[in-house]
Amino acid sequence: MEVTTSKLVRPCTPMDRACITSATQKPISDQTLAVKTRRKMERLFLKTSTRPEQPKWMEYQGIRNWEGLLDPLDDNLRQEIIRYGHFVKAAYQSCDFDPSSISYGLSKYPKKRLLEDSGFSGTGYKVTKNLTATSGIKLPNWVTEKALPMRSSWIGYVAVCQERRKITGIGRRDVVIALRGTATIYEWLENLRATLTPVTGEVAGNESASMVESGFLSLYTSGVGNVPSLQTLVREEIGRTLETYGDEPLSFTFTGHSLGAALATLAAYDIKKTFKNLSLVTVVSFAGPRVGDYRFRRQLEKQGTKILRIVNPNDMITKVPGFVVENNDAAVNFGGWVNKVIEDTQWVYADVGCELRLRNEDTAYRNGLDVAKCHDLKTYLQLVNGFVGSRCPLRATARRMMKMEKSV
Repeated sequence: MEVTTSKLVRPCTPMDRACITSATQKPISDQTLAVKTRRKMERLFLKTSTRPEQPKWMEYQGIRNWEGLLDPLDDNLRQEIIRYGHFVKAAYQSCDFDPSSISYGLSKYPKKRLLEDSGFSGTGYKVTKNLTATSGIKLPNWVTEKALPMRSSWIGYVAVCQERRKITGIGRRDVVIALRGTATIYEWLENLRATLTPVTGEVAGNESASMVESGFLSLYTSGVGNVPSLQTLVREEIGRTLETYGDEPLSFTFTGHSLGAALATLAAYDIKKTFKNLSLVTVVSFAGPRVGDYRFRRQLEKQGTKILRIVNPNDMITKVPGFVVENNDAAVNFGGWVNKVIEDTQWVYADVGCELRLRNEDTAYRNGLDVAKCHDLKTYLQLVNGFVGSRCPLRATARRMMKMEKSV
């Protein structure tokens, strides 16, 4: 068949040529073209319609790993980070740290008024559970329990958003698990147990068995007498919350500072593993040490636990325990005796989640390398309040506030 162009009213375009079939080619039917066009339009629709359907609060909770929100720091995310930091601050202010007090290591305030009495009224949240951590460390025979009391101590709380106006404002009912940092002698001793050990219930030697810091795991899973473990307390309260509010949009936010950040990470991993249908579990970690190895990191990523680590570059606690292989996942590929030596050290850790690296030079405390102040929660909240981006100066409003605080 001869194809002519004499009847065309305009020059033949590439699209026209693509539509003209030769005598040896089978013409494309209208039905086939319709199917291909429909599929192409469906793919285009999915690309453009999926993201806007997600509530904005889910982005701040890390549903997309805080993509585009950290550098420069999104103002709404900044407010959320500081808000969760205040929950941790309430845990610090509620705990009795005076060794001479009869309530040493316990909460100073009743559960009903804990947030208000610790200076954080009007949050819209209600504390529903006090949390206790117990050390499982075995003392030498010559050290008596009487010499080292307080094996168990109050370490934080669970709070649930109850105020309807607040729930509407943040877009869901939020459940906060807030944990303080190290306070008692037993907690300090557990911090020093820095070798890796398999997570409870996972078989040692199994390629997929997660390994975590021995001391942190001990504080999370140990109980004594009639005092249940932190793990049991958290599981029970999450289960009760799901029974009560399971038909509502829920978010579970674990937050803590220092030791509390490590325990928050462990608890989030455990809760996501125990309640597999939880949609979104988030960790907001302030000054957290490393918690586990690359297998632990893989499992966190696989289960979808979202972790935001807020880090002051001059804070040494965020660089311990152990050491990190640059590409930790590559450690399993070394093979032979090199791989065995690395595994046998039980000191190879992995950083987890997404990191918000602050600018330490922006802090009000620039008097040398003050380890304590670099690690302090107050310093972290100041840095978050002032942080703009990795290449941006401190916000002017935050700078003025810092000067005022320093002059007091």
